[in-house]
Amino acid sequence: MATMIDSDLCTGCAACVDECPNEAISRAPDGFAYQIAADRCSECVGFHAAEACQAVCPVECCLPDPAMRETEDALLAKAQRMNPHLADRLVLTPKTSRFRRA
Repeated sequence: MATMIDSDLCTGCAACVDECPNEAISRAPDGFAYQIAADRCSECVGFHAAEACQAVCPVECCLPDPAMRETEDALLAKAQRMNPHLADRLVLTPKTSRFRRA
């Protein structure tokens, strides 16, 4: 599932913005909080063992979006499509996918 930002909790600190490998995070229309474009969010599959935005968020407002469930393979394919220059290096291991954590 894609990650989403709970705008009621978001402090607008922007810590998450530079952490996203797919540049999926932008300022929300309200001009204060941030939002994640679900079509660009790969949950960091292929890059990290956990969602980078969640790891740096000081208020834990980056949450799984239950309405956007996706498989590990679909998320990896999305990451590879958005990062063609890295596609051959984006692989599935315990260090690059939360699905493979012990």
